Amino acid sequence: MSETVPPLRRAKIARYFKQMPLRDHQEHILALSGLWKIAITNPNDPEFPSLGIFRCMAKLIQKGVNHKDWLLRCQNMYVPYYAAHIIGSYTMNKPKFADKAVKSNVVQPLMELLRGKISWVEQRVALRALGHLASHEATFEAVAEHEAEVIEASINIASTCIKEVYEKFVGLKESERLEYHRNLLTRGHGDLELENRKAEEWASQLQCWSLYLLDCFACRERSLGLICKKQFLKDLCGMWGGLSNPTSPAGIGLLRTLCGAKIGRESVANLEEVVVNLCNVSRSSDERQRMAIDSLLQLLKDPVTRYKVIDIAVPILLQDYHKIKFGEMKLKSERTKRALEELWELKVERVKKESLMSEEEIREKEVLAGILKQQGNMEFGSGEIEKAVAKYTEALNLCPLETKKERIVLHSNRAQCHLLLRDPEAALSDTTRALCLSNVASASLHSKSLWRRSQAYDMKGLARESLMDCLMFISNRFGSQHAKGFKIPHYAARMVNKQMNATWLFGSAKSSSWHGALQGGVKEFVVQKKVDSLKLRMRRTS
Repeated sequence: MSETVPPLRRAKIARYFKQMPLRDHQEHILALSGLWKIAITNPNDPEFPSLGIFRCMAKLIQKGVNHKDWLLRCQNMYVPYYAAHIIGSYTMNKPKFADKAVKSNVVQPLMELLRGKISWVEQRVALRALGHLASHEATFEAVAEHEAEVIEASINIASTCIKEVYEKFVGLKESERLEYHRNLLTRGHGDLELENRKAEEWASQLQCWSLYLLDCFACRERSLGLICKKQFLKDLCGMWGGLSNPTSPAGIGLLRTLCGAKIGRESVANLEEVVVNLCNVSRSSDERQRMAIDSLLQLLKDPVTRYKVIDIAVPILLQDYHKIKFGEMKLKSERTKRALEELWELKVERVKKESLMSEEEIREKEVLAGILKQQGNMEFGSGEIEKAVAKYTEALNLCPLETKKERIVLHSNRAQCHLLLRDPEAALSDTTRALCLSNVASASLHSKSLWRRSQAYDMKGLARESLMDCLMFISNRFGSQHAKGFKIPHYAARMVNKQMNATWLFGSAKSSSWHGALQGGVKEFVVQKKVDSLKLRMRRTS
């Protein structure tokens, strides 16, 4: 690397890549660590891929898998991890690098790691590399040669990896954990709390990379029969990537891809639990909201699956997303009929009526709606919650459609009444309507509606959706014009803490041997870190 003459430098590096798998030198790990840093920093640099780095990494992985005595000597245990990570980094963006990697026989060694020949840590980087190879058209078939095994392994890892990471790392005492796992997680500079936080992040990534690899097959309509197993489709709804992987499509992304194919749509439509979960995500602050909406629309557009999901999906979509249009449908559900009638009245009949009104008539209705709102506020203040709901409803029926800000407040106020009346479904509908209108009427979402929808989701026991709305509420408040000196309200901090505990990645995996003190410490640490991270991110964007 220090050679200044380019041809000599290239020749020396190429020779080193050829000799590296044949030699047993303690400095290998230092060289690999350096190559790993270069690969993640400059994944599009063609120098190393053109000099034989892929063949070198493939041979090192194979050596680690085949020769356990060599793997356990010195620091060789780190070699397969770094080698697979380097392959994944260089094949991430460039199809020609991926093609060169396949021609260098990297797939078979990566498959050995996928089979769990070493540990979950190596599985994670193997899935990452295989996912990148499968994402390119030119190299997909190289991975598909192992199609059945890849699908089965990916489903199994996605379904069990959280429990495995818990049992083989997080749930162990500090002295029982593998030293090289601890060093890889924290780069040798961490403590127990940081190890647990990174382990949670890596476990989530392990699951997300499994789903990404499955998605590469699903988007080509390959092995849909293997992927669309009833229990796995139900499990997908809970595979959300967590706060540590907000950009990953995760389980909802895979469901959207499956809904693009006939077999996938029919499989999803037959599972009411999955459709309900898609509805919940479709009206939340989750990054995957649009994916859920796309999935529902595909189910509704298909004449075969439409009537299986219509009673669940249509009321949600029509009440909360007024701009979605549907063709004529024969409806059996009275609830769906009422929703359609309400939509027609709101978006067609009322628009026509108001377009024929004079400016004076519009203003008169606006004033009357304002009076009714004040009366509703008085009823609310007196504890007459049901009467307040009636007043707000009258006001909404009068309030002109063009006065979006007033309608936002009315929907939000009525939602608060529904919360007090312990009707979370009605509160969800009103808050989501308010948020849809605020998204059109202003640059920021209506904070009170975010908080009230978070409460409604909490009332329904939907911790993930409640958490995302609460975090969005905090972010919205922090980024507002009144943010100077802003502190997270205690009630919001309590909600975040509650839902972070409820959505803790390892919550379902903990066993009777779990140490309560450690559990509490880890959760508290993770919650604080998430809040601190959110505050830092908001400062950067404000």
